[in-house]
Amino acid sequence: MFGFFSKSFNKKTRGGEISATARIVVDGDSAVMQIAGVWLLSRRRTSVAKIQREITPEIKGLSFDTSGLKAYDSALICMLFRCYEVCSQYGISFDFDSLPEGPRELLRLAVAVPEADAAKKSEVRFNIINSLGTRAIRFADSMAESCGFVGEVTIAAFKALFGRARYRGSDLLAVMQATGPAALPIVALISFLVGLILAFVGAIQLAKYGSEIFVADLVGIAMCREMGAIMVGIVMSGRTGAAFAAELGSMKVNEEISAFRTFGISPIEFLVLPRIIALVLMFPLLTVFADVIGMLGGFVIGAGMFDISYDQYANRTLAALNIVQITTGVGKSLVFGIIVACIGCSMGLKCDNSSSGVGMATTSSVVHSITWIIVADAIFAVIFAIFDI
Repeated sequence: MFGFFSKSFNKKTRGGEISATARIVVDGDSAVMQIAGVWLLSRRRTSVAKIQREITPEIKGLSFDTSGLKAYDSALICMLFRCYEVCSQYGISFDFDSLPEGPRELLRLAVAVPEADAAKKSEVRFNIINSLGTRAIRFADSMAESCGFVGEVTIAAFKALFGRARYRGSDLLAVMQATGPAALPIVALISFLVGLILAFVGAIQLAKYGSEIFVADLVGIAMCREMGAIMVGIVMSGRTGAAFAAELGSMKVNEEISAFRTFGISPIEFLVLPRIIALVLMFPLLTVFADVIGMLGGFVIGAGMFDISYDQYANRTLAALNIVQITTGVGKSLVFGIIVACIGCSMGLKCDNSSSGVGMATTSSVVHSITWIIVADAIFAVIFAIFDI
C-alpha cells in the first residue's frame, strides 16, 4: 500500500486570516491540489511561492480538487499558471480536466499564447562597440532619409518655378498668415528685450570711457548682423517648426498622408512646399521687424540711463549701419527659414504612428532646428571673416 501524507500551508499570515487556501496532497508519485476559499485579488491567499516549492520532481502528475472553491478572479488563474510553469519544468503531467470550466479555459488560453518577445526581460550587457555601431547605422539611415527628403523638396521647388507643383494658394496664404503677422507679438517682445539687454550690458562698459553714445552702434550692428536673425530663428523653431511637425505628424497618425499618396497627390508638394515658401517669405520680414524693435529697446536704455536724444541715437545708428550690415542678417534669415521649415516638416512626416511619436517629433524638430541654426550661423561667421564682410 502506498504511503499517504499531506503538505499544507498555514492559514494565517501577518495581518489577518487567509481566505483562500491551496493544499497539496501527495499519494505516491501523484498529487492532488485542494483549492478552497475565495480566490480574489482583494483577499489574503496562500503564497504562490510556497505552493511552487511543494511541487517536486518526484511527482509525476498533478490534479485538482476544487470542491471547496467559492469565488475566483485572476488571482486563481495566475497561481495555476505559475504551477503549470513548474510542472512543465519538471516534466510533471498537469491535469487540466480536473479544473472547473472557467479557470480551465482561461489557463489553456494563457498557455496557448506564447509570451511576446517585447515583454520578455533579458539582461543585456553593455558593449561599447555594439553601441557605437548601432548609433552609426541609425545616423546613416537618418542622413539617407534627410537626403531623400531634401531631394524631393528640391524637385517640388523646381516644379513650383514652372507652375507644375500641386498645392493650393489658399493654403499658402493661410500658412503665411500663421507664420508672419501672427508671430509679430512674440518676435517683438523677444527682440525688444534682447536689444534692451545688449544696450544695458554695453552701456555699462562704454560709460567707463565716456562713450555712451556708441551704444547705438553696438545695438544696431549686433541686431542687424546676428541677433535679429538668430532670435527670429529660435522663436520660430519653437513656435512654427514645432507646429509643422505636430500637424504633419498628426496627419500621418490619422493616415491622411497615406490617403494623399493613394490619390496620387505628393505630400511634399501639397503640404511641405507651401510651408517652406511661407517661411522663406516671412523670415526676412520678421528679421527686419526684429532689428527695428531691438534698436528701439536699445534706445530705451540710452535715453533712460544716459539722456541720449532720439536724434542722436538715430544718427549714430544710421552712421554705423550700411547695406552690407543689413543684408547680412536678412540673407541669414532666408537660410534659417529653410532650415526651420524643412526640419519641422521632415520630423512630422517620419514620426511614429502614435501620440508619443508626435510628441517626440515635435521635440526633435525644435532641438534640431535650433542646433542647425547655430551651426549655420557659425558657418556664415567663418565665410564672412574669410571674405572680410
